[in-house]
Amino acid sequence: MHKTSSFRRLLLASLAGLTVLGAQAQTFPNKPVSLMVPYPAGGLSDVIARMVNVPLGKQLNQPVIVENLGGVSGAIAAQKVLSAPSDGYYLFQGSPNELILSPLANAAVKFKSEDFRLVQIVGAAQIAFLARRDIPANSVDEFLDYARKMAKEGKPVTYASVGPGSFYHLLGEQLSKVTGIPMTHIPYKGGAPANQDLIGGQVDIFLAPFGKAYSDLAKDGRIKILAMLNKERLEGVKQYPAITESKQLKNFDFNIWTGYFVKKDTPEAVVQSLHKALTETLNDAGVRTGLDANSLLVAKPLPLSELSKVYSDGTAQFRAIAKSINLQPQ
Repeated sequence: MHKTSSFRRLLLASLAGLTVLGAQAQTFPNKPVSLMVPYPAGGLSDVIARMVNVPLGKQLNQPVIVENLGGVSGAIAAQKVLSAPSDGYYLFQGSPNELILSPLANAAVKFKSEDFRLVQIVGAAQIAFLARRDIPANSVDEFLDYARKMAKEGKPVTYASVGPGSFYHLLGEQLSKVTGIPMTHIPYKGGAPANQDLIGGQVDIFLAPFGKAYSDLAKDGRIKILAMLNKERLEGVKQYPAITESKQLKNFDFNIWTGYFVKKDTPEAVVQSLHKALTETLNDAGVRTGLDANSLLVAKPLPLSELSKVYSDGTAQFRAIAKSINLQPQ
């Protein structure tokens, strides 16, 4: 009798849990959803979020509010999402930069990439090789010759990043490693302040996610675009050399994807609701046009099962790069 009662209680509790999950799916969302951007306003991440939030809100029938919170290579915003309830009302817009690399680079970051679940990918950013306007170089090869000369004089060139352990920090370290040229890392809290110092000539180069604003700055003679870190010249940026056209950096091609994440223990029904809404949003003509106009490689929406693999593969890949340059938590 006792065993039967226990089993019955367990069964009723399971059924109650399923009922709650079903109710969450039916009622989610019943209030505004926050879209957490891990960088200050003004950078490419912010541009993407403000392109997506209104159409996503239409799909969810609730406002989607963009919240900017920079610092620690995006980890402060990521931690805020993890500190919120696992109910899907905090959506994190991020990349391997914040969720895989930050924990490897910063001893203060206590979360792991596995604490998040990827719900959909929006696109991949092309990486531009940007330089201050008055640098005595008009190509990647000329820049490397200049950097070599400066290093010999004890005045190594400087490169910007959005924080220690960020993807752009790793790119700078990898650039220094493969060329054998010492370079000095200058970390910033986001793309916008890094851009300000690049325009002001306070930093020599920035390997950064490409946006149309950089083309305008280059046309105005305020910065130089030495190359795109692509295997070949792509539509929309054909005026700039692909990195493979340089003599000294032929294999230095990279891009980085951006996606939408929730806490890993968010109820499956809520994850499915968000996945469906995001997939519809990414099929929106206005969103696709906007992404394309910002030189983002628009992602093909993927099912949840494939997204899990993309995220775990990405985690393995970036951990390997971090290990190859001996990245240590600071």
